[in-house]
Amino acid sequence: MVKEIILASKSNVRKKILNINGINCVVAPSNLDEDIIKSSLLKEKASPEFISKNLAELKANKVSLKFKNKIVLGADSVIDLNGEIISKPTNRVEALEILKKLNGKPHKLISSVCISKEGSMIWNYTDKATLTMKKMKDEELIKYLSKIKDETLYAYNVYQIESEGRFLFSKIEGDKDTIMGLPIKKIKEYLSNLKC
Repeated sequence: MVKEIILASKSNVRKKILNINGINCVVAPSNLDEDIIKSSLLKEKASPEFISKNLAELKANKVSLKFKNKIVLGADSVIDLNGEIISKPTNRVEALEILKKLNGKPHKLISSVCISKEGSMIWNYTDKATLTMKKMKDEELIKYLSKIKDETLYAYNVYQIESEGRFLFSKIEGDKDTIMGLPIKKIKEYLSNLKC
């Protein structure tokens, strides 16, 4: 099994999941302008799943050009509310609007991963989870947001399932690691069979 990879993401949660599962990683963020790519794909009527896959692949391919003969993992997660992509908030007003939009409704969280080498994708996988948010009053949503630090809010969208965010939901269907942005079981399965 591959014991070390390059992670094309600055997500501490993804790094932690890899480390817990015995995969060492060197962090090398892609610094892609995701908003421009997302906007362009949305104009072409791309599905949320396609957008998630595409961003994961672009990140992995870009970073793998810099690291010869190394395995690079790119990842992306999107929130899909009936076909509408919910992007990360840029301020607390937007964060509250997102929570109001999700309030009392089910949505899908789509997580895609891509493994690249020498600038080309060699494997990818996408998984989905369905989360149903409790019906909450505006005051409860404001109180929840007051507990979330800025860097968490802007890096991981409006909820982190492994901490305060789990209390927002009445029903969670799907793999916890997928919801946290890294379907690790499939990644380990692939890496264990990979001949470098």
